[in-house]
Amino acid sequence: MDGFGSLEVRWVQGFTSSNVEFVDKNTACFSCGNYIVFLNVETKKRSVLQCPGRGLGVFTANGLCRILAFSEQKLNPSLFVYSYPELSLKCELKGTAILAYTALALSDAGPYLACSSSLPDYTITLWNWESGVPLCSHPQAEEDITSLAFNPMNWQQICAVNSKSLTVWSIERNNNFHIMKPSAIDLPAADGSVVERKVIPSHVSSGKLTYYGPQMPTSAIAGLIGDRSDTFVPQKEVKQRLCPSAICWSVSSQLYVGSREGFLLLVNPETLLVSVLYKPNTDDRGRLAIQEGSFRSLKPHTNGIFATGTDCVLRNIQIKKNHVEVVESWELDEPALNVCCSPDYETLLLSTTTGCIYRYRRGLTDQVVKVLDVLCGNFVAAAPLHTENNICVSVREHGELQLWSLDAGVCVASIPLQTNVTSMACCPIAQYIAVGTVTGHVLFVDLTLKERPRLIHRVHLYHMAVDHLVFDQGGNFLITGASDPHIFILDARPSKKFEVIGCTEGMGATVSLSTQYQKESMQLKVLVLCDGKKQQQKKMEQKEGNILLLFSVSVQRITGAEGCVNLQGYLRQDVLHSCVYESPHSLSSCVLGTKTIFAYCPQKKVLQSFQLPEILGTFPSTKEAVPLCPEKEVEGHPLGPASVYLSPHQNWLASVSRGGLLRIHDISAVESYVQMQCHSCWLGGICSVSFTADSQTLITTGLKDGSMVCSSLRIKKAEPGKANTTTQNDLSMMASFMAVVSSENHILGSMADWEPQAQYQLASVQSHTGEVSERSQMKTGITGQDESNTSLPSTTPCNGTWLDEKLDMVLKEESQQFADIKKSLKMNMKELRETIQVMMCENESLPDMEKLEQLEFNLDVEEQKRLQAEGEQEVSRVRNEIELDNQAKCYLREVLKKEYWDSMTVKGKAIKAFHSENEVKNYPMKERTAKELEELNRVETIRKTEHANSNQEILEMNKTPVQKEEEEEEGHEAQSSALSGSLSSQYGGSNPYLYSQFHLHTREQKLNQITLLQDVIYNVKTTFNTEFEAVYKQKEQEISRVRDKNSRIMEIMTELGLQESLWQPTLTDNERPERAFTVNDSEIKVEKYLTPEQRQREEDQRKEEEQRQFAAKGDNIRDRALGDMMGGVLEVKKEDILRTEVPQPEFMDKPELQWTEEEKKIFKEYEKKIKELSEEREKYRKTLEAEMKKLQTSIKDATKAFDETLRKLFEKKLKSEMVIYQEELKIANLAYSLLIEEQMLNREKDLNHKLEKARALKNEFGKALKKYQDDVEEFRETHDNAVAEDKLLDKGFRKDFSDVPAHIVDQLCKLYKRRPRVQKIKTQTDSSKSPFKERPLSGRTATEELTQMMKAMEELDAPENMPESLDPAVWARFCLARRAKVESEQRVKMKALILADMHAFLQRRINEDENAKMEIKNLTDELTGLREQKMRFCSDIMVQILIKQGQVEVESGDFVADYSDSQLLHRSVVEDLNNTIRTLGEQKIASMIECKDFRKGIIQQEWEHKRMRMLMEDLNNKAREIQRLHVSQELQEYLSETDHDNRMSKQLSTLEKTITLQEKTQMKNDENCKKLIKQLNRQATLKKEKNAALDLQLASMEIMVAERAKIYEGIAKEENQQDKAVEHYQDILERKELVEQAKAQAKEISILRAEVERMRMKTFPALAQLKYD
Repeated sequence: MDGFGSLEVRWVQGFTSSNVEFVDKNTACFSCGNYIVFLNVETKKRSVLQCPGRGLGVFTANGLCRILAFSEQKLNPSLFVYSYPELSLKCELKGTAILAYTALALSDAGPYLACSSSLPDYTITLWNWESGVPLCSHPQAEEDITSLAFNPMNWQQICAVNSKSLTVWSIERNNNFHIMKPSAIDLPAADGSVVERKVIPSHVSSGKLTYYGPQMPTSAIAGLIGDRSDTFVPQKEVKQRLCPSAICWSVSSQLYVGSREGFLLLVNPETLLVSVLYKPNTDDRGRLAIQEGSFRSLKPHTNGIFATGTDCVLRNIQIKKNHVEVVESWELDEPALNVCCSPDYETLLLSTTTGCIYRYRRGLTDQVVKVLDVLCGNFVAAAPLHTENNICVSVREHGELQLWSLDAGVCVASIPLQTNVTSMACCPIAQYIAVGTVTGHVLFVDLTLKERPRLIHRVHLYHMAVDHLVFDQGGNFLITGASDPHIFILDARPSKKFEVIGCTEGMGATVSLSTQYQKESMQLKVLVLCDGKKQQQKKMEQKEGNILLLFSVSVQRITGAEGCVNLQGYLRQDVLHSCVYESPHSLSSCVLGTKTIFAYCPQKKVLQSFQLPEILGTFPSTKEAVPLCPEKEVEGHPLGPASVYLSPHQNWLASVSRGGLLRIHDISAVESYVQMQCHSCWLGGICSVSFTADSQTLITTGLKDGSMVCSSLRIKKAEPGKANTTTQNDLSMMASFMAVVSSENHILGSMADWEPQAQYQLASVQSHTGEVSERSQMKTGITGQDESNTSLPSTTPCNGTWLDEKLDMVLKEESQQFADIKKSLKMNMKELRETIQVMMCENESLPDMEKLEQLEFNLDVEEQKRLQAEGEQEVSRVRNEIELDNQAKCYLREVLKKEYWDSMTVKGKAIKAFHSENEVKNYPMKERTAKELEELNRVETIRKTEHANSNQEILEMNKTPVQKEEEEEEGHEAQSSALSGSLSSQYGGSNPYLYSQFHLHTREQKLNQITLLQDVIYNVKTTFNTEFEAVYKQKEQEISRVRDKNSRIMEIMTELGLQESLWQPTLTDNERPERAFTVNDSEIKVEKYLTPEQRQREEDQRKEEEQRQFAAKGDNIRDRALGDMMGGVLEVKKEDILRTEVPQPEFMDKPELQWTEEEKKIFKEYEKKIKELSEEREKYRKTLEAEMKKLQTSIKDATKAFDETLRKLFEKKLKSEMVIYQEELKIANLAYSLLIEEQMLNREKDLNHKLEKARALKNEFGKALKKYQDDVEEFRETHDNAVAEDKLLDKGFRKDFSDVPAHIVDQLCKLYKRRPRVQKIKTQTDSSKSPFKERPLSGRTATEELTQMMKAMEELDAPENMPESLDPAVWARFCLARRAKVESEQRVKMKALILADMHAFLQRRINEDENAKMEIKNLTDELTGLREQKMRFCSDIMVQILIKQGQVEVESGDFVADYSDSQLLHRSVVEDLNNTIRTLGEQKIASMIECKDFRKGIIQQEWEHKRMRMLMEDLNNKAREIQRLHVSQELQEYLSETDHDNRMSKQLSTLEKTITLQEKTQMKNDENCKKLIKQLNRQATLKKEKNAALDLQLASMEIMVAERAKIYEGIAKEENQQDKAVEHYQDILERKELVEQAKAQAKEISILRAEVERMRMKTFPALAQLKYD
C-alpha cells in the first residue's frame, strides 16, 4: 500500500464518559471516543491526543505530576503513560490483563500507577511507570473494581471500590521488593446496623453433652470444606449491605465512604472499623437535606468535603467529631456524577452524563458556572453545508441538531427536533438540511440564519424509519429510502415547497442509495442496493443485499410535465427507466461513479468495482436481473461490514467500517489508500463520513461513542492536469449554483416556521365535517347504516403518509364519480329488504308445516356459506382444543393412577360406622422393591451371624445353674417392653434381629437398625390391614343382610299399605375409592355431545327396542291361557286369598223389604264370611307387623354390633399408630445421630484441610522469613560499611590536608562541617488551600532533595568563601572533599531509612509467622476437642424408654426435656410421696378456707357499718336542705295553681305567637339580603369591567416599563463598564508604582547585603589571626 497522502485530526467533539480529571492547574481532560481532549478551563482552548490502539479504555490523570495514563481496548491491552503538555509517551506498560482494565490511579507521591484488570485474571497491579517495572501484583475477588485511589498521605495504601465491596490494599516494602496485602472492609447493613458474624463454636470438651449433640458451625452442616467454609452464610441470614458509590481519603489517612443509599461512613484502614457518620432517615434534617444518591462523588478540600449526586446539589460538608454539617449547598441544573479538584485546590469541576462540565471557585465566585456544553448522545450523521464553507451540521439520535464551526470546532447554534432521528442530508443549492425520523417523517430545517436554525416543513412518507436521504449533485431532487420498498423523489427547491414528485417501488428494503447527475444531458441516475425482499421482516443491525436497481430520470421531464405520475403517486414507466443487476455476493454498501459501481462485500471483506455494461444507454425497463462480475477487488477492512462514499469531485473513495478505520482510496488506483483510526472498534466504529466541497476535509461520527471527528487530507504530490481539472469542475459547479443559491435562500428565509397546531386544526376540522356528514346519513335510517358500513376507511391527516393521502383522494374521486349509481343501488336494496321483511312476516303466520327456516330468506348465499364455513372452522378449532385438553388430563390421570393407585398392593380405603361418623382407614402400602428386600436379607443375615457368635460365647462363658438363667430371662421379658422403646411386638411387629438400644455405637449398626425398624413398621401395617380386610368383608356381609331384610320389610309395608322410607346402608366413596375412576351419566350436568356415528347407532338401537316391544304386545297364547284359568299365577298364596273379596249377592240391589227368607239366610252367611275374612286379615296384619319389627330390630342390633367391632378396630388403629410413631421416632433419632456424625466428619475434614493449609503457609512464611532476614543482614552490612566510610572521611580529612598550615586546616575543618540551608521541597499542593500539606517524602523526593543540596553547595564553593592566603588548588581539593562528604552523609541517611523500612517489614513477617504458629496450635486444639466430642457422642447414645403418662417428675423447660440430671425411681416411692403431699395439702387448704370465711364475715360487718353511717349522713343532709329551701314566686304560683294543664296551654300559645312573629321578621330580613346581594352583584360586574380595562392598561404599561428598564440597564451597563475601566486603570498604575518601589528596595537590599558580606569577609582573617595568636 503506497499512501498518496496523510490524514490529520483537526478537532474532536463529543463526550463519551463523565470522568474528568485535571492534568495541570488550568487544564482538564476527558475522553471522547478514541481521543482524550484537553480543555483549558480559562481560555476554553482544546488539544487532542489520539489513542495508539483501536479503542480507548479507562484513563486517569495527575495534575501534580502532569501525567496521564490510559489503557487501550484489545486482547492483552497495554497501558500508556504520557506527560503534559508535551504529550510525549513516557512508557508503554505490558501487564497481565487479558481482556481489559477496569480502573487506574496515579500517586501524588511518586511514579506509581495502580491498575486493576477484569475477567478472567482479576488482578490488581502496582507499577513504577518511570522504570516500566511492575512492583507487585495480587489476585482479587472475582468482581470488577470501579475505582482506585491512593492515600495522599501514604502512597503505600490504595483503596479499591466496586459496586458491593470496599478493600484497602497495603503495600509493604523491603528495599526493592514489594508485596500487597488486602484488608476487606465489612460494610454495615442497608439500614446502617452492624452485621454481626456468627462465632464458630469451640470444640474444647466441657464435660457436658447437650440433648441435641455437639453444636456444629453452619459450614459443617452445609457440607462445605475449604475456603468457602469460612465465608459461607445461609440465604436466610444474608443481609443487604450498603453499596459504596464514592470514596475520598482524609488528612488523618482515614476513608470517607458515601453509599448509594445516602449513608456517609468513616473507615479506619488500620483497625478496619466502620462508623456511620450520617443516616438519610434522621429526623433532624435542617439544611442537611441529604437523600438517597447524594454521594456519587466525594472530594476533600481545606473547608471540608464536596459531595455531589443524583439530586442536583453540590454540598460543602464539614465533619467534626463524627458530626456532619452541610455548610453550603449549590443547586445544579442536572445531576453531577463526578467531581475533580485542581492541583492547587482552587477550582472544582463537575461533570454530568449529558456532556456538561461546571466550574466552581471558592472565594472568587460563589456560583457554579458552566464551562463546557457539548451534549451527550450518539451522532447519527454530520455533514458540511455546501453553501457555507465554514459550517457543518450534526444531528444526534434524540433529535438534537447542532451547527459547528469547521475551523475552531465550536458549536454555533442548536435546535431540538424533539423526535428520534435516523438520517440527514445537506442540500447543495440552498442553505437547509433534510432530516429523517423513526416515525417516517422528513423534516426540513432552515439554516440561513446560522445563529437561529428553524424547522420550516415536514412531510410524512413512511410508516417506519427513514434510513436514507440523498440529494443529487445538481440539487434538483431529494431521494429517500427505508426498509419499505418504496423510494420517494422530492423536489429539493424551496420555491417548490419541497413537493413530493412521486415514488417508485424497489426490489425490497433499501440497503444503500447513491446518485450521479450529468449536467450536460440533465439526466439523473440513481443506484439502489436492495435486499431482494429477503430481509424485509428481519430487524438486522447491518443490512446486506445483492440486487442493484439503477434507474434514470430526466430532470426537465419530471420538473416540467404534470403527468409524470399516476393517480396513486407512482412514477410512470415512460418517465422512469430502470435496470436490475445482481452481484454474485451480498453487498453492505455501494456508490455510483461515472461509469463504475464501487461496493463493499462483507463476505469476502474486499472492496469491489463493477463496470456498467453499454446497455445502460437505452435503459430498458425490465425486472430481469443482469449478472455483474467484479472488475477489480481490493483488500478491505479487517473488521466489517463497511460502507463506501464518493468525494464531491469523484476522485477519492472513502470507506469506513465497524472497526473505526477510515480509508481514502484514489479512484485511479484503488489499491492505494490513506487510513486513520478515527473511532473505537469496541463502540461500533464509524457511523457516517462526509466530505467538504473541496474534498480536503472529512467529518466522521461514531456509532456508539458519541464523538465527531474532523480531519484534513494532506496530499503529497498531485498531477497538475488532474488538479486543474478538479479545480475547474468545482469552480464551474459553484458558479452555476450561485444564482440558484441566492434566489432559493431568499425564498427559504421568507418561509414561515412549521407549526404542528395548524396541522392538528386541519385534521380536527376534517374529522368534524366527517362527523357531521355521518350524522346526516344516520337520519336516513337503514340506508344510512348500510352506507356507513360499506364506506372505505380513510386515514387521518396526522397519521397518514403521502401515499395514503393519494389513495384517499383517488377513493374520494371514485366515490364522487359513482355517487348516482351507488344511490340507485342502495334504493334497490332498500326495496328488496322491505319485500323480504314482508315475506318473513307472512311466514311467521303460516302453519308449522308450511313455515320456511330463517336461512331460506338469506339471499346472499355466498356470505351464508362463508359464515357457515367460519363457524365450522371455529367449532373445529374449539373441539381440537378441548380434545387436546382432555388428552392432557387423561395423561395426567394415567400418571397419577399409575403412581398412586396401580403401584399400591394394598389400596387405600376406609370403613365407616353405620350409626356414627366414626371412620377407620387402612394403610395404603406399596410392594417392597427388590433392592429393599435384598437390603433386609443382608441385614438379617448379618444379625444371624452375630447372634450365632454371641450365643457361642455365652455357652462357653456361662457356668450358672439353669434355674438362674430362667429367672434372668423372665426379668428380661418384663423389662423388654420398657427398654425396647415400643410396643411393636404386641401388634405384629416383632423382629428377633433388632439391636438393643444400648449397643448402637457404630454407623453400620445404626443403618442396619433403621432397615430393621422399617421392616417392623411394615409388619405392623400388614397385621392391621389383615384385620381391616376382615372387618371390611364383615360390613359387606352386613349390608347384604340388611338389603335382604329391607326387601322383605318393603313387601310387608306394601301389603300393609304403609308409605315409609327405609334406611338402606351403602358403601361410601371412601369405602369404594375405585369409583373415582368411573363417571356415571348422572354426574354429567351438561348435554352429552354425540358424533354422527353415535347418533346413528342410538337411533338403530331405539328402533330395535320399539320393534321388540311391539312384538311382545302381540297375541301370546300361553299368557292368555294362564290369565284365563289361574288368574295369571301358577301358585295361589295365602295373602292372595285374603286379598280376594267375598262376592256380594245380586239381591242386595233390591230393597230389604222385598228380600225372601232364603235371601235373608244368604245375607247372614255373607255377613259371616265377611266377618271371618276381616278377622283373618287382622291376624295376618298383626303377624306382618310383628315380623317387620323383628326384622328392624335385628337390623339395628347387627349394625350396632358391627359398630362396636369397628370401634375396637379404631382403638387397634390408634395403638398401631402409636407403635408406628414410636418406631419412626427411633428412626428419626438414629438418622439425627447419623447426621450429627456426618457433620462432625465434615468439620473434621475442614479442620484437617485448614491445618494442612496453615502448615504449608507456615513453611512458606519460614522460608520467606529466612530470606528476608538474610536480606536485612546483608543490607545492614552495606549500611555499616557506608557509616564506616563516612567516619573515615572525617578522620582522613586532616591527613588529606597535611600540607596546609594548621590554622588554615582548622578553618577548613569548620567549613568542612558547614552545610547550606536547603528549603523544603514544595509542590503545588503546599498552598494554603490544599488539605494535604504535610506529605511524607518518597524516594523520588529524596533524590530531588540531594540534587538541591548539591546545587546549594555551589554557593559555598564560591571563591568568596575561600579563606585568605589559601591556595586555590587547595580550595578546589577541599570543595571536592566536602562534596564527597555531603554525598556520603546523604547516602548514609537514605540507607538508614531503607534499613528502618526493612526492619519494619521483617518485624511484620515475624508477626505473621507467630500468628501462623498460633493458628496451627488453635486448629490442633480444635481438632483434638472435636475428636473427643465425637468419641463421647458415639458412646453416649440416646435411648428411648416407655413410661406411663404422669410418671415423669422432671420439670421440662423446652418442648424436648433434658434428662441429663434425672434419675429413674420406683413407682411406689413416688406414689407414697405424692399421697403424703396430697394429704398435707388438703389439710392446709381446709385451714385456709376456714380463715378466709372468718375474715370474710369481719369484712361484711365493717362494710354494713360503713353503709349505715353513710345513709345517716345522707338523711341529715336532705333534712338540712329542706329547711334551707327558698320558696320563689314561681314556685308559689305552681303550688297555688291547681289547674296545671291550663297553665301549660297558656304558655304554649304565647310561644306560638312569638315563633310566628320571628318567622315574619326572618322573611323580611331574607328579602333585604337578596336585594343587597343583587346590588353587590351589579357592583361586582362594574368592578370586573373596570379591572379588565385596567389589565389592558397594565399590560401596555408593563411593556413600556420593560422597554425603559432595558434602556436604563444598557445605559447603566455602559456607565459601569467605563467606571470599571477607570478603576482598573488606576489599579494598574498603583500596582506599577508599587512594583517599581519594590524593585528599588530589593536592589538596595542586595547592595547592602553585598557590602555586609564584603565587610565580613574582610574582617574574618584578622579575627582568626587574633584567635590563633
